[in-house]
Amino acid sequence: MAQYDFVTNEYQPRSGNRLTRWLGAGVLNLMGWKITGSFPEEPKVVFIGMPHTSNWDLILALAAMQAAGLRCSWMMKKEAFFWPLGGLFKKMGGVPIDRKARNDVTVQMADWFNANEKAYLGLTPEGTRSKVETLKKGYLRIAYAAKVPVFLIAVDGKNKAISLDRVWPLTGDIERDNADIKAYYDQTYVGIRPEKS
Repeated sequence: MAQYDFVTNEYQPRSGNRLTRWLGAGVLNLMGWKITGSFPEEPKVVFIGMPHTSNWDLILALAAMQAAGLRCSWMMKKEAFFWPLGGLFKKMGGVPIDRKARNDVTVQMADWFNANEKAYLGLTPEGTRSKVETLKKGYLRIAYAAKVPVFLIAVDGKNKAISLDRVWPLTGDIERDNADIKAYYDQTYVGIRPEKS
């Protein structure tokens, strides 16, 4: 069984143990998938995952995080963090978002990044499994507000790999960055269901 112990640098937020890494690698192997590339040597990152074309994307993403021993957080409305699930969601990486707060989600997430020494946040900017013409720009607003890089991850259906691609060079122009990132994914990757990529 493949082992994914390459994620060992001091910058990354870690999670799990030998058993959870073994289970994550086992799920990937059973599905015939692998992890390629390497994670960034950055303590704080906004991860984006695309193309999002199938319900299997979430299973693969969770298995890859477990296999790599990586803690990657995600946003969820604060109302979902009720007892007894609230503690579990937080332990799994959930970040409660108050949609009624005076500070919008971008400010809340910038504050969250500032409050953590190591913080990886995962987002899916397509916002749907259907084919889209443009990406939602929230991931860029958060990255710019928190002054953290954006790292591209792909569900590479053609090669059955979770591809850890690259830190994207941001230009300061959100519209241009968003269009360029979408074009890069479109030219480089197809998802599990290519007709939706």
